[in-house]
Amino acid sequence: MPLFLLHAADGFFSVPVSLVFWAITIAALAISLKRAGERLDERAIPLMGVMAAFIFAGQMFNFQIPGGTSGHLLGGVLAGILLGPYAGTVVMACVIAVQALVFQDGGLVVLGANIFNMGIIGTMGGYWVYRAIAGALGGEEKGRLPAAAVAAWLSVVAAAVVVSIQLALSDTTSLGAALVAMVGWHVLIGIGEAIITVGALAFIRVARADLLTLREASAA
Repeated sequence: MPLFLLHAADGFFSVPVSLVFWAITIAALAISLKRAGERLDERAIPLMGVMAAFIFAGQMFNFQIPGGTSGHLLGGVLAGILLGPYAGTVVMACVIAVQALVFQDGGLVVLGANIFNMGIIGTMGGYWVYRAIAGALGGEEKGRLPAAAVAAWLSVVAAAVVVSIQLALSDTTSLGAALVAMVGWHVLIGIGEAIITVGALAFIRVARADLLTLREASAA
């Protein structure tokens, strides 16, 4: 059974599927740029660059999981928690685009789909899951770490499910086979994502707790 990755290569998705997700991604990024411009606190702008560099570096280091494959940080939930869903989505799109253009990590035709799967689902979707769970646990101060863990894990699994659907729509493989290949491994990879996300937030809370307030200042 082939091993499909979140950084899909050209040829894995059909051209029509790729074009549809390019359109969705461009629309989402246009909204994100507009909202980020309206809401982002000026103090958070340098953090966008730092976050992009951190996620880019973090994605260079793979962690091994049973079965001979590996995973790496996606970082969408972390970016969303610190920067908000819109600025975080812009950061993730930049990271994924640079990886494809410079390091050939993922194809160019499918770049729109890759940004949607790893950047938009992981950042926007992950952020709102995080907010919902944190609210149920009594607010971000109390529920930040467990909410981040669940949202980070779920963002990876959700992205794997969407990739499976894209593969099936492209007639690359059946939906059942894609789900087995993708979701089975990414359930484990998501655990690594959760651990890294929680570890980064715990470190930031100790070393630079002020960074955890920039998103709230932007919204205000």
